[in-house]
Amino acid sequence: MRDFRFGFNFLDVPERDELVARCRRAESLGYDTVLMPDHLGGPAPFPALVAAAEATERLRVGTLVLNVCFWNPHLLAREVVTVDRLTGGRLELGLGAGHMKWEFDAAGLPWEPFGARAERLERTVEELGRLFAGPGYAELKAKAEAFGLTEPKPVQRSGFDGSGPPLLIGGTGERVLRVAARHADIIAYGGAVQLPGRPPGTFRIATAAETDERVAFVRGLLGERADRVESSVLVQAVVVTDDRRGAAERFSAEKLPMMTADELLDSPFLLIGTHEQIAEQLVERRERYGFSYITVHGPSMEALGPVIERLR
Repeated sequence: MRDFRFGFNFLDVPERDELVARCRRAESLGYDTVLMPDHLGGPAPFPALVAAAEATERLRVGTLVLNVCFWNPHLLAREVVTVDRLTGGRLELGLGAGHMKWEFDAAGLPWEPFGARAERLERTVEELGRLFAGPGYAELKAKAEAFGLTEPKPVQRSGFDGSGPPLLIGGTGERVLRVAARHADIIAYGGAVQLPGRPPGTFRIATAAETDERVAFVRGLLGERADRVESSVLVQAVVVTDDRRGAAERFSAEKLPMMTADELLDSPFLLIGTHEQIAEQLVERRERYGFSYITVHGPSMEALGPVIERLR
């Protein structure tokens, strides 16, 4: 059974002093990782991660997750290597296939079927592995050296089959989870379920039964890799209360009317209860699903802090 790790993300673009304060507060609460998403309107991931690492003593930094459709693999490799070196080998690289159609439209990028995006994800992972292993730019070496350039390598060699930083792949669908089972060091279950007949990006959270099925599906694919792969869950909200059912009923009525209170109470993508009850939920879900790497959205960072203390 793996020890717990805890991460939180940024949904906004704070001023420098606010970013520093949040990261240092998270470190004092016992968090292990600060994470940046890759959404239009959110922070640019890589400069924010360098700033977060500079602000803290031990926090690892990561992306949760990059939309590979936004990135050319060669340019992405340059960003990854630079951040891994500037942070002293504290980077976790999280990749995903993208799921918000409006972002593709706003960026002027084609909205491809999900299968094509999953294929792009796997091609990107494979190309990054080749570039990290190098020499990825052998044919350009003479030209580069003429300008005094070198081909840097990542500090870390624990991911990408020993050539780069740890690789996290996040998603819910079968195609992305197959890619994750083949390549990832960390598999992140996002728990977002597309509502049938609704515009792309209209989600509910996965139920406990659906999560059982997804986890069993991945375990069947991992084979001998199962003991080496870490499982992560992105908790959508932490609600601290001594009235679990009442809180779940309000959450259902206000945010997820297509789900019952019982479904919300059982879902691993919500944490509802007292700090002690939430700690018990996390232990039970680690045993049931293998979820040991717990991540929350930034607004829930403080709420989870006392739970981290209990589980340490």
